[in-house]
Amino acid sequence: MKKLFRSFCVFTVLSLGLSLGGLAPAVASEGGIAWDKFPENKLSDVAALQNGARVFVNYCLNCHNAAFMRYNRLRDIGLNEDQIKKNLLFATDRVGDTMKVALDPKQAKEWFGGVPPDLSVIARSRADIGKGSGADYLYTYLRTYYRDDTKATGWNNLAYPNVGMPHVLWQLQGQRSARFADHKDPHDPEKKVHVFEGFEQITPGTLTPGQYDETIGDLVAYLQWMGEPAQGQRVRLGVWVLMFLAVFTLIAWRLNAAYWKNVH
Repeated sequence: MKKLFRSFCVFTVLSLGLSLGGLAPAVASEGGIAWDKFPENKLSDVAALQNGARVFVNYCLNCHNAAFMRYNRLRDIGLNEDQIKKNLLFATDRVGDTMKVALDPKQAKEWFGGVPPDLSVIARSRADIGKGSGADYLYTYLRTYYRDDTKATGWNNLAYPNVGMPHVLWQLQGQRSARFADHKDPHDPEKKVHVFEGFEQITPGTLTPGQYDETIGDLVAYLQWMGEPAQGQRVRLGVWVLMFLAVFTLIAWRLNAAYWKNVH
């Protein structure tokens, strides 16, 4: 009986460890700028998720697919079928269809140098142990575009240097240039490093910097939600499961003590 109880405890601990470990990103990378923290409170903000869906459909869904997401799943963030049809259904006529675009992959490769990636799980795929979550990466990436005339698109990005995608949200943010300076490498005085020092606004956008950051936060919240629409339910259920396991472990421990108390 003791061996059985110990085996159960070991199994429980290992299961919890593997479950929690699975939440951590699997791959780490080095170099690049530090990522800004995504405002995670937006994941539970229905209005933010709805606005993020609107921005996604209007600015991202022109080139990028979200082939694992159906329009009718937007009902989970408080939108009814009529609202989806009138405001978000541009690429198809049926609410039950997936979010696909008509862009031909061959033409996309010719125009952009590559096929725009599917964004269904983009937030989950960009996590980095050393820097933050995929939402942190996207929040940083979409806020660090700057003008660069040496690039074919005229744009570059601090989080993704030499990025092939132009700044599709530039009308909202405006146009900015980036200031860089050469500094001595602290590890090797003979070398110099190119250090980013700040942005300079060239032309204003339709949004203020604060409003633009809020909009990007909404968009990233939607991208994070889209990667796993049931994540809120999963987290709530996970809390109850952990509570059950804790109570059951306590009961099993007391039963074990009662069973063996007269055994010498």
